[in-house]
Amino acid sequence: MWRLVLLSIAVLLAGCGGDRAGSPDDTGTAATSDLSGRILADGSSTVGPYTTAAAERFRGVHPDVQITVGVSGTGGGFERFCAGETDLSNASRAIKDEEKVACEAKGIEFVEFQIANDALTVVVNPENDWVDCLAVAQLKKIWDTGSKVKSWNDVDPSFPDVPMKFYGAGTDSGTFDYFTDAINGEEGRSRSDYAATEDDNVTVQGVAGDKGALGYFGLSYYEQNKDRLKALEIDGGDGCVAPSVETAQNGTYKPLSRPLFIYAKKASFERPEVHAFIEFILENEREIAEAAQFVPLTDEQLAKAKADLTAATSG
Repeated sequence: MWRLVLLSIAVLLAGCGGDRAGSPDDTGTAATSDLSGRILADGSSTVGPYTTAAAERFRGVHPDVQITVGVSGTGGGFERFCAGETDLSNASRAIKDEEKVACEAKGIEFVEFQIANDALTVVVNPENDWVDCLAVAQLKKIWDTGSKVKSWNDVDPSFPDVPMKFYGAGTDSGTFDYFTDAINGEEGRSRSDYAATEDDNVTVQGVAGDKGALGYFGLSYYEQNKDRLKALEIDGGDGCVAPSVETAQNGTYKPLSRPLFIYAKKASFERPEVHAFIEFILENEREIAEAAQFVPLTDEQLAKAKADLTAATSG
């Protein structure tokens, strides 16, 4: 069963100034009421905060549009999307072939928009003072199917014999798909004896509460909890590199940099409020990404996303 977190943006904003009509939003644009309706989004727990941040800003301009954001995971989001239940699907990976087939079977056509970048971040407890960087080979040793790693000493003999606890993304998550492919060489290939969750806050709490713990999730969750966690540098073959906006954009943080997407159902995209929301996201992409602590698109990526929007409109 999907765990759907409903965010009533109207309620969130109700206490922020009463009648919003005619009031400026963060960009100085006066609020209007030319659009109304309801937009349903679900999917990636990584992309969820981005879409929520965009929705809050969008409602500053269009207060009569209600936007609901769920976080059932990328896979769970695509299930709902391809069943025709949602307008938008937040995804931390590209749609799979089998998911495309499921959409086709229900007559669901869609448009893909890359809306930000991310740097998957490996975190440990702040009291962990024996490791600052792990190589991809060491991560594979820890996370691969059949891994016998139980202690930090099993990872490297120079590390202390401190028991490890593992936290990571659930199998419905695009983060799980991307991490296992990048580290273990095959999507879905992973040890199973770890705390798997679609709620990244569970990983935050678990790692923050155990000296020997290790986990992974998107950069934004680390940025929101950097006072409780320690991010490790990753050696992808060219030395240790820390996760950051700069390293994700310039390609030096590898192999854990990745694109993030919103998929729009074409039938929904023809509704003016849905089209306006996607257009708003692309016009304000950098501000939204920075506010939600994501890595903004490069100039080239943003140009492509806007071209995709134009193509969808003219098509």
